[in-house]
Amino acid sequence: MFPQPIQKAGRFTNISYRTALPISIVMWLLPLIAVMMTSIRSMEDINTGNYWGWPSEFHFIENYAQVFTSTAMGQYLINSLLITLPAVAGAVALSTLGGYALAKYRFKANVWIFAAFIAGNFVPFQILMIPVRDLTIAFGLYDTHWALIFFHIAFQSGFCTLFMRNFIVGIPDALIEAARVEGVSEWKIFWHVVLPLVRPALAALSVLVFTFIWNDFFWALVLVQSDEVRPVTAGLSSLQGQWLASWQLMSAGAIVAAIPPVVLFFTMQRHFIAGLTLGATKG
Repeated sequence: MFPQPIQKAGRFTNISYRTALPISIVMWLLPLIAVMMTSIRSMEDINTGNYWGWPSEFHFIENYAQVFTSTAMGQYLINSLLITLPAVAGAVALSTLGGYALAKYRFKANVWIFAAFIAGNFVPFQILMIPVRDLTIAFGLYDTHWALIFFHIAFQSGFCTLFMRNFIVGIPDALIEAARVEGVSEWKIFWHVVLPLVRPALAALSVLVFTFIWNDFFWALVLVQSDEVRPVTAGLSSLQGQWLASWQLMSAGAIVAAIPPVVLFFTMQRHFIAGLTLGATKG
């Protein structure tokens, strides 16, 4: 019924596993290695077609410094933070409240509302492009930070509510009932009883949603057009000129753009793993 540990598998399975694993890891890392190597190459190296060989010259400081001095990369990073942090806070806060209501309150429309949150996750976001763009124009939010913030809060709330509801369901009802017997208000029960128990889940969800929103490219193109508002994902595409593409700068910019979510993941790794495994065992 359960997967057998690889140590207890047959000899052929062990050999196949130990052979396929390093090959798979290398194949997965090849694009990342290529981007990192390109980010320190010179323009002459790229023009001569030296894409995979050892760089003839290392332009590490020059390329990464030029990304910030010759482009608006600094502004793009600030824009991404101004968009991502409020959107993550809003989506996680609303979904925690919604998940608590769906998990611990019994009312007639409970199942239907929960089904609506689930169904919303299956809607292809591309079909929302024109309606969402028209709404932002109608409300005067087009080409502003708030357009992306409001959209990401609304679009991420479905998945986040599903995520938090499934965790909050595991909290014993006896804890909440005991607090109610003592006369504790519903808000204090949520703040002092529920939130501390789902803190690992909140950390895991925050990391996931931060990564989703930070890496968004589609809506950054649809709802934003000026450099003053454009986030880093859309800003990278602007580094490609009409006649000449500075691949070394684009690669360096991509590495810089990937640093914040990577740092966040390793910083929150312990809480992230605890959140994903919360409730996996009994006892």
